[in-house]
Amino acid sequence: MLSDLWLVGIGTGALGHLTLQGQNALRAASTILVPRKGAGKDDLADLRLSLLRQIDAVGKVVPFDMPVRDETLPYQERVSRWHDEIAVKWQEALAGAHTDGPVALMVWGDPGLYDSTLRIADRLDPKPTVRVVPGITALQALTAAHAVPFNTVDGSVCITTGRRLRENGLPQDAQSVFVMLDGACSFQNLDDPALHIWWGAFLGMREELLVSGPLTEVAEKIQKTRSEARSAHGWIMDTYLIRRLTETCGA
Repeated sequence: MLSDLWLVGIGTGALGHLTLQGQNALRAASTILVPRKGAGKDDLADLRLSLLRQIDAVGKVVPFDMPVRDETLPYQERVSRWHDEIAVKWQEALAGAHTDGPVALMVWGDPGLYDSTLRIADRLDPKPTVRVVPGITALQALTAAHAVPFNTVDGSVCITTGRRLRENGLPQDAQSVFVMLDGACSFQNLDDPALHIWWGAFLGMREELLVSGPLTEVAEKIQKTRSEARSAHGWIMDTYLIRRLTETCGA
């Protein structure tokens, strides 16, 4: 029976993004669940396994296959059912492994920001005791890579998705807008010449890609770079920041 579940943020792929607290948790875990996301995405599982080797983690590695979302369903229902299925996969994998002691899951970025691991854990029956070890987010890695501040002086920050950007446009009350999960490159629908974009993919990894500049000038370059990288790797994780350059940056 699963009694302790540790959700460990691993940053965006670089060993240096894995905190000492995270390393200690992974070393102490008796079992580590590792998702497999299908053909062409082995890099994601391999990266997790590489991190475990580099920190000398000795827990039993238990892989599980991630289910595929039903794209024909409405968005909220699609995601909810997908989370239900993932919870079942976790329980099946652990039952087959006959594990005892703490179980760890390595979460890309941070378990509390645009990640559903906590919501999936809440579906387990019986519910385990959940411990969260925070990780470096893609947003932190993005602004660090471009050497720009996260916010403007006394300015609000909005974190949203590509889907919401497409449907609602740029939030009017936010000086800094971070967009995640945008496979459709929704920024191409914005034509304000005052907007500047900082885009990054594979942040913190040796494959890291960065593009920045006035949005109207670099939008096409970002789309092309993203498309080529996704074709080469079979997957891509990217995010971007949009800001009007008339805004003053700082604390």
